[in-house]
Amino acid sequence: MTVTIVGSQLGDEGKGGVVDLYGDAADVVARYQGGDNAGHTVVHDGTKYKLSLVPSGAVRGKVGVLGNGCVVNPETLFDEIDTLRDRGLEPDVRVAERAHVILPYHRALDGIEEDEKEDLAAGTTKRGIGPTYEDKAGRRGVRIGDLLDPDVLRERLEYVVPQKKALAEEVFDKETGEEFDIEHLYETYREYGERLAAEDMTVDCGTFLQERIDAGDEVMLEGAQGTSLDIDHGVYPYVTSSNPTAGGATVGTGLGPTVIGDGEVIGIVKAYLSRVGTGPLPTELGGVEGQTPDYDAEAGAAGDEEELATYIRDEGGEYGTVTGRPRRVGWLDMPMLRHAARANGFTGLAVNHIDVLAGLDTVSVGHSYEFDGEEIFTMPPTTEQWGRCEATFKSFDGWPEVDWGAVADEGHEAIPENAWTYLKYISDELDAPIYAVGVGPGREETVVVENPYE
Repeated sequence: MTVTIVGSQLGDEGKGGVVDLYGDAADVVARYQGGDNAGHTVVHDGTKYKLSLVPSGAVRGKVGVLGNGCVVNPETLFDEIDTLRDRGLEPDVRVAERAHVILPYHRALDGIEEDEKEDLAAGTTKRGIGPTYEDKAGRRGVRIGDLLDPDVLRERLEYVVPQKKALAEEVFDKETGEEFDIEHLYETYREYGERLAAEDMTVDCGTFLQERIDAGDEVMLEGAQGTSLDIDHGVYPYVTSSNPTAGGATVGTGLGPTVIGDGEVIGIVKAYLSRVGTGPLPTELGGVEGQTPDYDAEAGAAGDEEELATYIRDEGGEYGTVTGRPRRVGWLDMPMLRHAARANGFTGLAVNHIDVLAGLDTVSVGHSYEFDGEEIFTMPPTTEQWGRCEATFKSFDGWPEVDWGAVADEGHEAIPENAWTYLKYISDELDAPIYAVGVGPGREETVVVENPYE
């Protein structure tokens, strides 16, 4: 069977940790979209691994696959593999020949265009993700399979590079260097192709995964980012350039939708909300005046909203894995989660970071929105409409700071009662059971309520 791991919010929900948690039962872990903008941190045997491209299951000795829905920067891929090898691991990573390649001109143009967009900038990591997906849709991309055939690679580059060079020089009036030089790109990426071939890393992704399933292997499918960053279902234009939702798992791997649908789809929920980048955020702390509850000195571990946001950010380590950027912080947004539950069809939930909120007298949730005088319970379809929404809050009694390591050892019955009340509210609203509760960053700091493979 397959288990699909999906972020339910705006990314940074702790998907890598959940993949790691259930990874013992999986034989293959496949990423189905995104690129090296998708940072995830995995803690294994007390060692922290920060990855941006290699599937997190590879740290635990599983076969890691980058599906055809991914965009792959070979430099990043080999840097991460070599780093893991230097640390004593032997990651087994396969790459779909249909996956598209991020080239240096994509990264250069990403930075140029993001600066030019000003207020419409999506807050990208400037790693070339969007421009690579643009070329994919425009049928001028370079695919991993092309790197294996020098003649095809040269043909592709000779077609596309002059266009990119003209765009940079003539439209944006920028000087260009070797990132727009056909010969340099050809030699560099031909060598990447030779290494991919020498290490037998490339696969026909759908066939590879289906053959593993037919042989009795368990397959986990891993999405990057989160539902509200999905290009079709997210807060456009402040989104990523692919489909992190569960539907992306089928088109991004080549497995049929009935295969995905016969398995489990687990929504990863952070117990509060965070995001990197611009755009509305109705439950933001320290954000839009009047849209979050007032806090005084008696309100818990922090006083005013900005102090509370800083407290949660520091307690939760809310700084980008790839960029180090501080993330914006807010209360849990239930309309966002209802939207995610519908779009993905969650069969179970993993709620992370309830320990971060411990010690607060009151924990709030954006239960619904007030939109143009009407109460609504899910996200409206346009980002402009979402920006007009004001959150209506529901408050819960807080739970104490406890020995979370002991809680993880003892199981879900050791979770503080008020925290369970909060978790049950989330489960009831989304009509999906709680499968796991994260009470710390390590794999051993997660309370497993149900194993989807059993």
